[in-house]
Amino acid sequence: MVFCVIADGTLKNLKTLPECDVAVFGFKGLGEVDYEQELKGVTDKFEDAARLSKTSDCGVLCGCYTKSRGVVRKSVSVADRGKLLGISDMNYVLDGEEFKSGAGLGVYSVGGVKIGICIENDLLFPDAFKALSLCGCNAVVAFMEEIKNTLPPLIIRTYSYLYGIPVILCAGRTAFFSEVTGEIATSTQDISFFDVSMDAVYHKVTMRTKGLYSDFNEDY
Repeated sequence: MVFCVIADGTLKNLKTLPECDVAVFGFKGLGEVDYEQELKGVTDKFEDAARLSKTSDCGVLCGCYTKSRGVVRKSVSVADRGKLLGISDMNYVLDGEEFKSGAGLGVYSVGGVKIGICIENDLLFPDAFKALSLCGCNAVVAFMEEIKNTLPPLIIRTYSYLYGIPVILCAGRTAFFSEVTGEIATSTQDISFFDVSMDAVYHKVTMRTKGLYSDFNEDY
């Protein structure tokens, strides 16, 4: 599956996309989206993303800042071939940040495969990533406003290797792709392409542990 990452681009005035299976835009993709304005028809940014996914015959993932009655969240809209599948929000808010937290991880069927969404701070919490793996995600797409240090690429390499999921990270003007082997590719091109294998590899893991008394099922 080919992912096209337009890390610093916007959907505005775009009519079609380069040939790909999934297109990924950073937070500039849709910018700020006011739910009230969307519902009233004053703006149609989510519809723009859905239309673009239809004309380009691909999935479209767009970072954005959603606003609802003064509450602002870091979010990602997910559209696939003309349909808006949903909006996911960042779940973890750190040290009094201005953004509010969401309530759940996003997993979507895009182009026939399961794609998990990881937004900004959520990348710092291994349990979130492990949950996406247990949900059977074929790949995870992560979004950050910018890269301030070398930690995010290291984190996605670790998660890819430990949980067996390829990860695409869209961050500022940079795109990263980590394979399940831990190998990582980096691009600062305006448009980056990553060919991502959806083949899952499973291993049988056994261990010994104390407890779990063998007569557990006997009557008490």
